Amino acid sequence: MGSSSVRLALLLLPLHAWLSLGFPGSGYSPLEDDEDVYSYPRQTDTPWCSPIKVKYGDVHCRAPHGGYYKNVLGTRCDVRCRKGYELHGSSQLTCQPNKRWSDKVLCKQKRCPTLSMPANGGFKCVDGAYFNSRCEYYCTPGYTLKGERTVVCMDNKSWSGRPAMCVDVEPPRIQCPSVKERIAEPNKLTVRVYWESPEGRDTADGILTDVILKGLPPGSDFPEGYHKIQYTVYDRAENKGTCKFHVKVRVRRCNKLHAPENGYIKCSSDGNNYGATCEFSCTGGYELQGSPARVCQSNLAWSGTDPTCKAMKINVGVRTAAALLDQFYEKRRLLIVSTPTARNLFYRAQLAMLQQSQCGLDLRHITVIELVGTYPTLIGRIGVRIMPPALTLQLRLLLRIPLNTFSILLVDKHGMDKERYMSIVTPVSLFNLIDTFPLRKEEMVLQAEMGQACN
Repeated sequence: MGSSSVRLALLLLPLHAWLSLGFPGSGYSPLEDDEDVYSYPRQTDTPWCSPIKVKYGDVHCRAPHGGYYKNVLGTRCDVRCRKGYELHGSSQLTCQPNKRWSDKVLCKQKRCPTLSMPANGGFKCVDGAYFNSRCEYYCTPGYTLKGERTVVCMDNKSWSGRPAMCVDVEPPRIQCPSVKERIAEPNKLTVRVYWESPEGRDTADGILTDVILKGLPPGSDFPEGYHKIQYTVYDRAENKGTCKFHVKVRVRRCNKLHAPENGYIKCSSDGNNYGATCEFSCTGGYELQGSPARVCQSNLAWSGTDPTCKAMKINVGVRTAAALLDQFYEKRRLLIVSTPTARNLFYRAQLAMLQQSQCGLDLRHITVIELVGTYPTLIGRIGVRIMPPALTLQLRLLLRIPLNTFSILLVDKHGMDKERYMSIVTPVSLFNLIDTFPLRKEEMVLQAEMGQACN
């Protein structure tokens, strides 16, 4: 009888333990020591470990010998985490004799690596770097996103796309001045043009002052015509911005003037532009009538009147030698040939040489005056004009020309005694000397421009 009571108590012990659990799965009983653990009916298949519940996970248990309860001693449970979560602990648990499972498990949400912040940009995430979080990249103004704009943290703990970058692909902006038209300055073919050098502006880099100029810089003297000006600027990403404009310089002009017949014209600047001055002169033996100089005015009309060159009229009826010489002042050079008699061989030979070189004489503005005879028979002649004896004598005395010998006197355009010869002088020697005179050098330039020469 006593042995039957013992067997009944042993059978009731598991049931008592199952009913007395205060903390499921703890393995400890909250029952007091004086409670009768043998008062419950005993069953062979009774819960032993606390039920397993894994948050964000699934548990599949197998009781030994096909038992009913899934947490009896020896039960084996497979733990799997749901998508987006990973298991921390053993994937298989066993209910042990100490009423504890063989390991503690936890399903934690998967986490992707922390995204790196793109330079010149950033990102915003819905749920940090955890599974299924969506992160969207953005760039600061002036930069363009390169790569995936949105990435998602996937189950394999990696992001759905490569990290994005912010690149500067927007070219800088630069604004050139408007097209300019300028009028050339008086008596010039150029005008000085000014403008503000433009700055480049870039959304990413701000103001850019390092600009490259192609063309004349501001403050330069621009000649007549169209001038292309170009500015180029680069940002730090080597994006290029350019702008262009033109400077048009216009020259206001009068109608073109021409040299009068038997005369010369010498103009400043371009000859007929606003402010230009044209000066006129006549070849030797001609006198200027009209305006010696004319200016192109702002109304594009020439000042003064048209000049002409009239043949020079020599007045031999003047009373003094000085008055005679004044007629040649700054107009003609004088070659005075004096001889005591027209039969003088030097005199005849000299006239023959001069007649053969008449072109050279005219080219050098030389007038030949002949003084023939001795007192009281004196004859003076300029071409076909005969001078009165008294005027002829005055001229001899004024220029200190001897009466009784052959002589030649060269007088320049300013009335200066330049050279005296006591014998025949060849035209070549005479011309070489005259060509060294300062005024003659200017004449040679003008004659070369007009194409005047002796063959």
